[in-house]
Amino acid sequence: MADPRSLGFCPDRLAKLDRFISEKYLQPGRMPCAQVLIARHGEIVHEFVGGQRDVARGLACEADTVFRIYSMTKPITSIAFMMLVEEGKVALDDPVHRFIPEWANLGVFSAGTTGGFLTKPPARPMQMVDLLRHTSGLTYGFQNRTNVDAAYRKAGVGEIGSTLPLDAMIEALAALPLEFSPGEAWNYSVSTDVLGYLVGKIAGMPFEQFLQQRIFTPLGMADTGFQVREGQGARLAACYNATPKGGLDLQDDAASSPYLQPPSFISGGGGLVSTAADYMKFCQMLLNRGEYGGVQLIAPKTLDLMTANHLPDGKDLTQLSRSLFSEATNAGVGFGLGFAVVQDAPRTLVPCSDGEFYWGGAASTAFWVDPAEDLSVVFMTQVLPSSAYPIRRELRTLVYSALIEPAV
Repeated sequence: MADPRSLGFCPDRLAKLDRFISEKYLQPGRMPCAQVLIARHGEIVHEFVGGQRDVARGLACEADTVFRIYSMTKPITSIAFMMLVEEGKVALDDPVHRFIPEWANLGVFSAGTTGGFLTKPPARPMQMVDLLRHTSGLTYGFQNRTNVDAAYRKAGVGEIGSTLPLDAMIEALAALPLEFSPGEAWNYSVSTDVLGYLVGKIAGMPFEQFLQQRIFTPLGMADTGFQVREGQGARLAACYNATPKGGLDLQDDAASSPYLQPPSFISGGGGLVSTAADYMKFCQMLLNRGEYGGVQLIAPKTLDLMTANHLPDGKDLTQLSRSLFSEATNAGVGFGLGFAVVQDAPRTLVPCSDGEFYWGGAASTAFWVDPAEDLSVVFMTQVLPSSAYPIRRELRTLVYSALIEPAV
């Protein structure tokens, strides 16, 4: 690990970050464990590992602990799809029904409930870009906002741990209406699960095999996959629900977790497990404009395209979002092709940089990549829901307060 001073960080201020996490979250039992990994100029600046990966068994969190990363799967799936765009096999303005013909006549919700929906034609067909930026008109059942959400829950569409396979999910969605006409609004959704399906179909191989061959193996992400690999089981963290009184209830026992077996539903939107070190390799590839370890995964111009704001008319999420839940704050933040993107840093009211891009996972995990500061940060824990505590805002404040030599 590099000397923090040589990379512009104050060691004393980094120590304050560690104390803050320990005193506010670990010692009172609000979080079972926490891991923070900070890199700058291609070198690890700081690592904090604390708490227990399994509270009942008294097992400590360690540097190689395996975590459920949930929606931090989405950027990986988005990169996979853009690899196929680079190869000319699909284009961002292609209609989705080019590869999913049964979606050619999707309607937009007007009224009704499951089995009796009234719909109207969309203003235009859903395009691939809509899936990448969540303007597709699709939704998540857990939004608990509309009759369409309820139909998703009833059909078991897009739920992690669902017994509904990916192919069957695509078929089920053909019978459900869209929330809105594609491109009209932003709504956090199963769009990235659909992208995973499309990657497999367009590439002519199982989606999980594509990720392994084209991303995980080249980047050396040996601990990342849709199930805990053989020999990893003892390193898997338990997952917990935050309680109203600030405690923890076991949500998924590491010893009997479904992640120990192959899943029925291969979720490009939220199905991966990983480690902080593995995910940092992915972040470093993004920060290095598509290159890591001598391997160019994706071209710099493609990554520039992905990390620009793609919301219609340059709007931010406060202006376009209909979502009751997402892994992003809103003010000053747009959305690219797989990432939230900071457009106007002062409006976010947290330290950050214009052009920074990021996302998080349901169990309170998070990452961000800041090209202006040549900085990337990965945070791991296992507490549902991600809205339980303001840890992401706090992390940004603490990390940037320790950065005393910003990039010129």
